[in-house]
Amino acid sequence: MAKALIIGAGGVASVTVHKCVQNSEVFEEICIASRTKAKCDALKEKLDGQGCKISTAQVDANNVDELIALIEAFNPDIVINLALPYQDLTIMDACLATKTHYLDTANYEPEDTAKFEYKWQWEYREKFEKAGITAILGSGFDPGVTGVFSAYAQKHYFDEIHQIDILDCNAGDHGYPFATNFNPEINIREVSAKGSYWEDGHWVETEPMEIKKVYDFPQVGPRDMYLLHHEEIESLALNIKGIQRIRFFMTFGQSYLTHLKCLENVGMTSIEPIMFEGKEIIPLQFLKAVLPDPASLGPRTKGKTNIGCIYQGVKDGKPVNYYVYNVCDHEACYKEVGSQAVSYTTGVPAMIGAMLVVNGTWNKPGVHNVEELDPDAFMEALNQWGLPWVEDFNPTLVED
Repeated sequence: MAKALIIGAGGVASVTVHKCVQNSEVFEEICIASRTKAKCDALKEKLDGQGCKISTAQVDANNVDELIALIEAFNPDIVINLALPYQDLTIMDACLATKTHYLDTANYEPEDTAKFEYKWQWEYREKFEKAGITAILGSGFDPGVTGVFSAYAQKHYFDEIHQIDILDCNAGDHGYPFATNFNPEINIREVSAKGSYWEDGHWVETEPMEIKKVYDFPQVGPRDMYLLHHEEIESLALNIKGIQRIRFFMTFGQSYLTHLKCLENVGMTSIEPIMFEGKEIIPLQFLKAVLPDPASLGPRTKGKTNIGCIYQGVKDGKPVNYYVYNVCDHEACYKEVGSQAVSYTTGVPAMIGAMLVVNGTWNKPGVHNVEELDPDAFMEALNQWGLPWVEDFNPTLVED
């Protein structure tokens, strides 16, 4: 039986809290903490008495001393960081100071630079190892499940994997002219950045949305998808034997892209501070404040997501193609936990990763990306906790 401190109270955190409550055989007690305690209290009120014991707290995740005080007061076995990526390092520092296991779903990035890479967190490897505690980086879906899929493919089906295409399709319709399915600030920083992919040992950079493909997604149908930079490419390039190329594609509808271009053209996606009525503001943060809260999209969203990986490589000297993916239904997710599928597909793997750390399966002192660890228990848990996966050994490949 374990105690988990969950930092964050948005859509993803709500799913993780629901799943920890469902999994009360592992999680006997959780504390939900956020800058806005009222959000934590609302989750507690909704779920109290349904499984594990729930408490709430207010915390500034930018303040290491506040985090340390909260961790010492609650004494959790693991901290599940579902706050903003800018806050990863302060939370890791607090976990080091208290010798507490750590898990997140997205890599650290500086608030003033849209730079998605693991180097800052990888610098903590020796510190966590010496402290005897485990840090799991990127235990959402992508990154997260995509890394577990890769480790599973490598373990069971390939001697070498030469190419990976990660495909993220959200075919949901929320009915708004423009909204983002997860934190608008993070989403828009991600999609407006230059694209890149890994090929023959180096990065190849592209202009934002420069490379477009069409793919016929199982249970969804044909969708336009665009090559983006995504953080798991960096770790997979190091951890997958024989890798020659890794690409990441995400689907976008034309309405989303048209609105995004308009917002870019008028400067609303900028992260450079400007003066407004005597106060310094960041346009993208202001835009986030006026867009619909992703946590509010659940009751409106219909359709499905399909997220998976296509692998090409060799086994026993013969070529092998393999596609593994999950299909998630927005309305079914809302019926179960009150959130749409984008939050669900991130929140469920966060609970699973934390479970594997506290039950000892993934308890390995140091800082690890998920593909460095044995995938089998995680894959089994995906089927058990709401994200069943499908295998295709004769997939349609993404054109070059």
